[in-house]
Amino acid sequence: MPTLEQLQKINSLALSVLNMSRNSLVVNLRFMDTALGRLAFAPMGSEKTSTDGEYFYYDPMHILREYRREKEYPARQYLHAIFHCIYRHMFIGTLVNERYWNLACDIAVENSINGLELDTVNISAVPLQQSAIHKLSGNVKYITAEVIYRYFLDTEPSEKYLSALEKLFCIDEHSVWYRKDEKPGAPSRSKPQPNSNGDGDSQPDNNGDNNNNGGGQDNDNNENNGNAPSKREVENMWKDVSEYIQTALETLEQKRGTQAGGLTQNLLEVNREKYDYTAFLKKFAVMGEVMKINDDEFDYIFYTYGLRLYEKMALIEPLEYKDVKRIREFVIAIDTSGSVSGELVQRFVQKTYNILKSSESFFSKINLHIIQCDAEIQEDVKITTQEEFDNYLKNMRLRGFGGTDFRPVFKYVNTLIKNHEFVNLKGLIYFTDGFGVFPEHQPDYHTAFVYINDGYENPDVPVWAIKLVLQPEEI
Repeated sequence: MPTLEQLQKINSLALSVLNMSRNSLVVNLRFMDTALGRLAFAPMGSEKTSTDGEYFYYDPMHILREYRREKEYPARQYLHAIFHCIYRHMFIGTLVNERYWNLACDIAVENSINGLELDTVNISAVPLQQSAIHKLSGNVKYITAEVIYRYFLDTEPSEKYLSALEKLFCIDEHSVWYRKDEKPGAPSRSKPQPNSNGDGDSQPDNNGDNNNNGGGQDNDNNENNGNAPSKREVENMWKDVSEYIQTALETLEQKRGTQAGGLTQNLLEVNREKYDYTAFLKKFAVMGEVMKINDDEFDYIFYTYGLRLYEKMALIEPLEYKDVKRIREFVIAIDTSGSVSGELVQRFVQKTYNILKSSESFFSKINLHIIQCDAEIQEDVKITTQEEFDNYLKNMRLRGFGGTDFRPVFKYVNTLIKNHEFVNLKGLIYFTDGFGVFPEHQPDYHTAFVYINDGYENPDVPVWAIKLVLQPEEI
């Protein structure tokens, strides 16, 4: 059993190794300097390292053993934890498959580190990792945690395959990610005394950036632990760091950005703007008159006064008509050029239908045109009732599968307007992969091009159009 003096020496040596590892990373990865100093070192009794976004947990004896075996390994472990934070892997929902998610995150992180080609983190397992990632690349388009996780859910890999991947990629431990924070009033969770350097400074190096992003206190996530930041605040802090690194890669570090393909892909995924399709669709609402009591213009004082004065006869009645925003005239154009799969098309139409048919979405009469097209108009189905919409979805069959040209749809819709098929067409949503010929002139109605894509680079749209990118799982 080591004496207290021996334990102190072991911890001091381990801390020196970690500080040396972090310093070497800062020297080689200047564009990541804001991230590399964020985690405070906290000794714990675990064989594997871990992080919760605030601390880098480690076992001093483990660090020394790994350093003796392979001197690059502690730096690799620390950079691995930093990438988890940059990609915000620990801020996840409760319904995630933990094993799949843990492995997908580790694969994405290790691939990003390998792409940097740094000698200071070049461990012996790299060639085997690269071989496994090369095989995995035949099944997934991008090596990001989200894409790999989706692949695992769809294919349900064998135990043998998962175990082999875990042996290669899982160099840290993730149980802290799934730890539930105490509710207000519960005993506070104990935090280890952090160490940030070898000179006795026990304060985390957070550069003063944990400033309660977003304002008030988050009771659901806050750790009843003095001034400790809430989980939401930690996530927001890493979001800012992640966006800063992405900007640095795109502007100041072009050479490094070219090499760091895995890092770039993951940053594009984690920092991409998330869209609420329901809110988006409501932007195409138009003003109309509906048979509905208008409580905003109803005065209860005059109403009750009339009942008293004229013996149960109201002096004023509520207005029957009210202007509200509802979707009445709309066009959905579906690209059937073959580059968009039929299953995704059906899911997109179904989701759009679910939003449209919800309360406060339709007028009593609607005028919805669903147009299938590739380089030519293949089908135009007019929907005037929910029953017709249900029947269309039930018997829907895709037509076309030729090239992609957006112009025929706009020409056709303009003809419908000229023939008074539409009174006040508010908008057109074009479901496509975006690779086609756009019209030269802006139409008289709002237009949105919706991409359903698991990639991160989509074609630009004209300045007059709205660009919306949805992932398959968002449909």
